[in-house]
Amino acid sequence: MKLYLSSFRLGDSPERLLALLPRPARVAVVCNAMDFVTPAIRRAKVEAELTALASLGLPAEELDLRDDDAAARLPAYDALWVRGGNVFHLRAALARSGADAVLPALIRSEQLVYAGYSAGACVLAPSLHGLEHVDPVDDPEAVIWDGLALLDHAIVPHLDSPGHPETDLVAAVAETYARTGVPYLALRDGQALFVHGDHREIVPG
Repeated sequence: MKLYLSSFRLGDSPERLLALLPRPARVAVVCNAMDFVTPAIRRAKVEAELTALASLGLPAEELDLRDDDAAARLPAYDALWVRGGNVFHLRAALARSGADAVLPALIRSEQLVYAGYSAGACVLAPSLHGLEHVDPVDDPEAVIWDGLALLDHAIVPHLDSPGHPETDLVAAVAETYARTGVPYLALRDGQALFVHGDHREIVPG
């Protein structure tokens, strides 16, 4: 697999993301973790991600998982950049679109680089249990608790990150995971999990 999973935005090592990509690369931005905000705010969030990637020399376009053909379009991209927000909204969008049935094979075969931050990283865990203490669950009866299980552990972003408004909440999640024996990887803002085949490291170290 080729993964760049950041705690917050591009992190402090965006060059490691670039190292995973062919050039030129066709990159799609997925912002469905922000589907709960107004259309105007969501559009601004999308534009911010496109601008950040363009600053790295990566022109990108939005792939909205609410579009009927979203899952079918996935193989056309070299990479996904999956924005943070509410992990349960993101997981629901992946399921509704059928992308959750397509993505794992594309990622495991390295046909697609998967990158993103916060909820975009957390959704790759085996389970999303615990994250309801950070991200609101609109309908507990309909929520999908299974992650995509591309990782064998949870990710807890924003730990020890005083400038982030969720750092205290995620500290409580990490404590719960530790107490109940759930494997997890803690990331502070600026850090990312970099995976390239069998090579795996936290950057910067």
